[in-house]
Amino acid sequence: MDIRQLMYFIEVAKHKSFTKASRSLHVTQPTLSKMVKGLELELEVTLIDRSAKQIHLTDAGEIVFIQAQKVVNGLDDLSASLYDVMNLKKGKIKIGLPPVISTLFFPTIIAEFQKEYPDVAVMLAEDGAKKVEQKVLDGEVDLGFVLLPVNEEQFDVVPFVQQEIKLLVHESHPLANRKVVDPIELKEDKFLLLSKEFTLNSRTIEVCISQGFTPQIAYESSQWDFIVGMVEKNLGVTLMPKLICDRVKDGPFKMISLTKPFPWHLGMILAKNRYVPYTSREFISLVKSLPQG
Repeated sequence: MDIRQLMYFIEVAKHKSFTKASRSLHVTQPTLSKMVKGLELELEVTLIDRSAKQIHLTDAGEIVFIQAQKVVNGLDDLSASLYDVMNLKKGKIKIGLPPVISTLFFPTIIAEFQKEYPDVAVMLAEDGAKKVEQKVLDGEVDLGFVLLPVNEEQFDVVPFVQQEIKLLVHESHPLANRKVVDPIELKEDKFLLLSKEFTLNSRTIEVCISQGFTPQIAYESSQWDFIVGMVEKNLGVTLMPKLICDRVKDGPFKMISLTKPFPWHLGMILAKNRYVPYTSREFISLVKSLPQG
């Protein structure tokens, strides 16, 4: 069995399309189809149902997809281990993180890391926390920064920083002069939230529901600065980490605490039982040594 057959099949399974997979792999579609067909002939099973407009994995295909990823990840781990031995302090590190985290922390972190390891290439993949978790599991990134908690059966977790979530309102809001607000007092307000791929979206909704109401969501966006801009125009209220609120304190805003603490606890996650490259270990050590302000 050719390892390329497994790699090509994995890509087709991920994209559910030979066309998209061939673009991703930079091979022709006939070449890709031939490789996958060869894998099916060798295994003597049909892996892909090609009868519909969008292809689907058969039951056998689902099993091979799972096992093939383990095989390819295992080979990646072997390569990474050997690379570490032969190229200490060189290489690359791929990090998944939500835009909010990259804005708040990463200029400082990257500057410090590259001071120590100038030959290590740092590649960032910005996405919502839920997608970051999946990328860590799929091996698309070496480690990720997400809002905790996560499934600790799937991930090893390194706590990073903890802050409080604050209510951010326009200075003309009826509650603007309050120091503390009960979430139920916001039941008539329009909420401005990060989009659904961000964990803070679901956590905000959960907090509101636990306090007896479902929030009226006016807008969702993947950009925190857009949401803050909407608050500036008095188009709604939002819940944001204190660090974000501190950044905009000179504007027409008021930052208010909630009666029920709403922690914003970040952590670095790695796929459980996966080899951790030297560069990743050093990156984690550096982040743990930095002030968590």
